Amino acid sequence: MQNKSGKILAVDDNEDILFALKLLLKPHVELIKTTNNPSNISSILKEEEFDVILLDMNFSKDAISGQEGFQYLEEILQIDPSAVVLFITAYGDVEKSVKAIKAGATDFILKPWQNEKILATISSAVKLRKSKNEIHELKEKQQEFNTILDQPFADFIGVSPGMQRVFTTIQKVAKTDANVLILGENGTGKELVARALHRNSLRHNEGFVSVDLGALSETLFESELFGHVKGAFTDAKTDRPGRFELANKGTIFLDEIGNLSLPFQAKLLTVLERREVTRVGANKPKSIDIRLISATNMPLREMAEKDEFRMDLLYRLNTVEIELPPLRERPEDIPVLADHFLKIFSKKYKKPAKLSKSALNKLSHYAWPGNVREFQHVLERAVILSDTPTLSHDDLQLSPQQTGSDGIELDTYNLEEVEKTIIEKVLRMNRGNISKASNDLGLTRTSLYRRMEKYGL
Repeated sequence: MQNKSGKILAVDDNEDILFALKLLLKPHVELIKTTNNPSNISSILKEEEFDVILLDMNFSKDAISGQEGFQYLEEILQIDPSAVVLFITAYGDVEKSVKAIKAGATDFILKPWQNEKILATISSAVKLRKSKNEIHELKEKQQEFNTILDQPFADFIGVSPGMQRVFTTIQKVAKTDANVLILGENGTGKELVARALHRNSLRHNEGFVSVDLGALSETLFESELFGHVKGAFTDAKTDRPGRFELANKGTIFLDEIGNLSLPFQAKLLTVLERREVTRVGANKPKSIDIRLISATNMPLREMAEKDEFRMDLLYRLNTVEIELPPLRERPEDIPVLADHFLKIFSKKYKKPAKLSKSALNKLSHYAWPGNVREFQHVLERAVILSDTPTLSHDDLQLSPQQTGSDGIELDTYNLEEVEKTIIEKVLRMNRGNISKASNDLGLTRTSLYRRMEKYGL
């Protein structure tokens, strides 16, 4: 053991043995604590957690059978079920060794010991203890994760009538394979609805594949969605399945579907009708079994009437429609959401946080152009920057909302605030349509996305 590692407790009624162990182990371990009275084990373990416990098998009452050692082993394991205990005895034999292991001991050391051997045994025991701790932590995390997943809608919460209608629809639709179209402004939680549908569906043990169609370039569309074979194009070094294949037997979520060009709408419609995909560069189609959920912030029916979106594709997408109300239309959800996110951020940043009445009032009278996503960012920033556990009115940094005859009235000359205000206004004017907003602002979609991320929109 080159580096000091592990905390060791040695229990033996022989002071010479304890002294020898302390002398041997001190250069190699973080802590070596000894006691010649096994009755002290309980109080010691309650004060300190040890990686390895060296336990004498025989004390003064019974010098040969090892029965006392087994009794103390049982006591240790009751206090710490994952304890790593090494028995020490001068009267070791195979029978006692087997009995000790069956009783919960990790290993068996005979007196007199060889220094190199006992160091190696203790080193292995320390590693075992750390592995046990890691496994325990993983189990706890998994249990917590499962608890979250078992909740009907996890982070997706609300008490308003509008949200209750959404929850009711999800419960009715989830167990079916019906295609679902989710409508709503940016930041209202469309992907959360999609995940809730999948989590409560008969496909919940299979994959959930999310695709942001707005972020896919036209050159990558077919390759990403349908896959490609080696040599299909310059960078196709190997065969690669597309998102539809990856979602086979599970759910595929197509976000920002309103941004698809008409040619790609036709290709998507063909896949949905035939229930098969053909990789780029391949001739043979592959059958797929998917549940389709799509989402958009764009008015697809109006677009279809203007021949900007295929009506036959719209019919395929919206067997059931779920429309998410914007946050400004459900003010009764503000306190519930605030309490939810403050608990999360208090735990994340290890800072207690609650809202003052003035702060809650400020949140309730803001229009929330960025909806729940903006709400979440505002609270997270407030928790990080606040010096007190009670968030005040001034801790909440909200965007200016005053408007004049030209649609925008600025109350600051800070360029970043001005830019943020204008972007918010243009997004509202275009009902969250990124393509139209970026065109009005004279920006590329990528540049607009970067600015939205920068300002938490």
